[in-house]
Amino acid sequence: ANVPPKRAVGLLLASVAACYVPPLEGLPVGGYLAVACLLAGGVLLLPALAVGIARLLPKGGPVPARLAAARLAAAPGHAVVAAAGVLVSVALAAAMAIMVASFRDSVDEWLAQLLPADLYLRAGKASGSGHLDEALQARIAATPGVGAVSFTRHDSLRLAAGQAPVALIARPLSPDGRELPVVGGGPVTGEGPALWISEAMVDLYGWRPGDAVTLPIAGQPVTAHVAGVWRDYARQTGAVMIALDTYRRLAGDRLANDAAIHLAPGAPARQVAEALTAAAGPGVLEIAYPGEIRAISLRIFDRTFAVTYLLEAVAVAIGLAGVAASFAALAAARRREFGMLRHLGLTRRQVGAMLAREGALAAGVGVVAGLAAGGAIGLVLIRVVNRQSFHWSMDVHVPWASLALFGLALVALGALSAVLAGRQAMRQDAVLAVREDW
Repeated sequence: ANVPPKRAVGLLLASVAACYVPPLEGLPVGGYLAVACLLAGGVLLLPALAVGIARLLPKGGPVPARLAAARLAAAPGHAVVAAAGVLVSVALAAAMAIMVASFRDSVDEWLAQLLPADLYLRAGKASGSGHLDEALQARIAATPGVGAVSFTRHDSLRLAAGQAPVALIARPLSPDGRELPVVGGGPVTGEGPALWISEAMVDLYGWRPGDAVTLPIAGQPVTAHVAGVWRDYARQTGAVMIALDTYRRLAGDRLANDAAIHLAPGAPARQVAEALTAAAGPGVLEIAYPGEIRAISLRIFDRTFAVTYLLEAVAVAIGLAGVAASFAALAAARRREFGMLRHLGLTRRQVGAMLAREGALAAGVGVVAGLAAGGAIGLVLIRVVNRQSFHWSMDVHVPWASLALFGLALVALGALSAVLAGRQAMRQDAVLAVREDW
């Protein structure tokens, strides 16, 4: 029991190897296989874990506690039957919680870095072409209360047949790209203009920092170099960012689509927004505040992932139902054991306390293994499944407090399920329960 089963260890090693399997037609089959191996390996390790936990339990204490600990040590398989369902449900729920928390935290930080200005505006429907021309850009920059303004130009590029167009974003950039959520090191120098590419470009086109690439800008091939990689949660098909002055020099395009407004010291945002609207004309500009953009984006995010919380609740309910069903079957088979304990002087309450501790221990074994497996599955979802499916990365954020509360609640519910499942067997008269052995 001290040595983990070879099959379990083999499955866990197979899950690591599966993480390096490339996607098949865009599907992260290796990631899915790794999740399956982790769940199966966790279940096979349950007996060893149950014995290990039994050895850590104190030897003294009340009689019901000693009986429950002795049963876990002597017959860990009984606890494993109940713990297996808990492990699977806890692992899936914990993995989804880690993945969603990591994604939400990363998106929030990404929005905070990309939206440093006080106001954001874009051409509205009344502007006709949907662009900010040079005259309108000049009026925006000259509006009272505007301290600094950064314009952005959006376009699209088709780099390969059969691939979706890639977004081209031209905006003011510093040489080190500090305005961007850069991942994977600092800027790399090279021949031609500097490009900052999203992570999707690395996955879909194989571009790397330092590579020399050719872009069709204004119908002409332009040789540039990849200066670095930045994180982009808005475009799965790839994005290329270039400095606005460089783009205008190459393309001769002076138009803009968006503007980021930094207010002058002491200028009220609402007043400046009204002045910008008046300067441009009714309906020409659409103005938003960074706080509103972040709040709307996170609200959409929470609404999108709301169904995962329902699925987690269903998984937990299934795991607890497995605990109740297992203890109901075991309690029916242990009627004579309960009767003998009553003959030896244990009260019905003490027998119930013993069952509660057995249920808590069984659920605890499943929770411990489930949280460990869920953490590993969460990493697979973040590092493999998410990256291969959507071509972006995220920082790992573990909701420790929520997972701890979740685990404790499951242990308490497991104890309650065991007591409720064994009530019918405990109702049997002690003499009738053992009479078959006379």
